[in-house]
Amino acid sequence: MPRLDIDGEWQRLSPKYLGLEIASVTLFGVIAIGATLTFSLTGWFAQPFGWIAVGVAVAITVVMFFVAPRRVRSYGYQLRADDLLFRRGIMFHRVVSVPYGRMQLIDINRGPVARLLGLAELRFVTAAAATGVTLPGLADADADALRDTLVGLAETRRAGL
Repeated sequence: MPRLDIDGEWQRLSPKYLGLEIASVTLFGVIAIGATLTFSLTGWFAQPFGWIAVGVAVAITVVMFFVAPRRVRSYGYQLRADDLLFRRGIMFHRVVSVPYGRMQLIDINRGPVARLLGLAELRFVTAAAATGVTLPGLADADADALRDTLVGLAETRRAGL
């Protein structure tokens, strides 16, 4: 089986997506640290375990702050002649090739915070559930343009043109 050529020019997510990820990590940290601190101060946790739980919550939050920028940079996509190539992952690197003719649904999702930042998430669905691809953190205009391009490419490939 020939090796997939993944050395082309990768398109990146919007830099604003990092802000969304940092906000998510901050919210997680406030909830996790606040909950463990509350439980340890109110006596729900045994004293040594309560402070260990607070320390673990702080450590996880700090690690997540350092990992978030790298995780955002790991996302990328390429529009190639016959397929869309998608990659993500730091430790577990995933590269998915989605042929244009196999795309059945191209969906744009915009959550409230993403809308505030002008971001969208593009989701591609094919007949095989394992090849579902989601591109988070695209600028609104880029998501709309990419959707229109992919719909056009998918229609021509399905028609056999």
